[in-house]
Amino acid sequence: MSYQIRSHGDVQFVAYDSLSQVRHGFSLRKGGVSAGHCASLNFTLNTGDSQENVVENYRLLSEAIGVDPGSLCLSKQVHGTVIEQVDSRLAGNGLSREQAFAECDGLITDDPAVTLVTFYADCCPVMVYDPVHQAVGTAHAGWKGTASSIGSRLVEAMVERFGSDPQQIRASIGPCIGQCCFETHADVPDAMREQLGDMVDPYVRNLAGGKYKVDLIGINRQVLLGAGLRSGNISVCDLCTCCNEDKFYSHRRNGLQRGSMVAVISCCRS
Repeated sequence: MSYQIRSHGDVQFVAYDSLSQVRHGFSLRKGGVSAGHCASLNFTLNTGDSQENVVENYRLLSEAIGVDPGSLCLSKQVHGTVIEQVDSRLAGNGLSREQAFAECDGLITDDPAVTLVTFYADCCPVMVYDPVHQAVGTAHAGWKGTASSIGSRLVEAMVERFGSDPQQIRASIGPCIGQCCFETHADVPDAMREQLGDMVDPYVRNLAGGKYKVDLIGINRQVLLGAGLRSGNISVCDLCTCCNEDKFYSHRRNGLQRGSMVAVISCCRS
């Protein structure tokens, strides 16, 4: 398997073999201090949790992954395609200091003193790592971001800012809603075909009554391949966030009566 579920005390997170040289993790929902519908390792304040609980959860996950909680940099996710380069001057952004971004669904850095954070609760969290230039990136790919090729834009930003070679970049797509549970009306596959063409067709299953099931992981993988990544350098996770209620929060399953997971990556050496 290309990934494992690792534990540090009660905290669990998904880690990938392909990213073993850097500190990273995709959080699961257990091991934190939050209660009620946010129980227990919740990382967002948008669904009714307290600031104290969320800050403590970030501390617990940071300790598990091996990063400084003061180095965390959060973004303002809006299902867009803006990618921002950050460094240690933005450590604490969105957590211990005011949010600096009006909108931002992707972050990149080559500064080991800052740790990138992306939220997810069914959307695809994507991580990239350039072992040559020791740079990393992360992006939030909901279906709108997927249709707009945010994975490709993340790779392009790595190339432009750090001189990365796409064939050297390693990518991991974290846990997200699987095709088993992502049922939509025609607007979703239609929007994807409009922007991505017929490459999405193998990843869309027709159902009765004008419904469809969409494979976000498969489409994001194709987007990364189109950006120049090698097939063997793209790792995926087969855990569906909607199916696995014991492991993950899910917006599709619970709406706003839930917490959020985070994907965390630093270019610090493990």
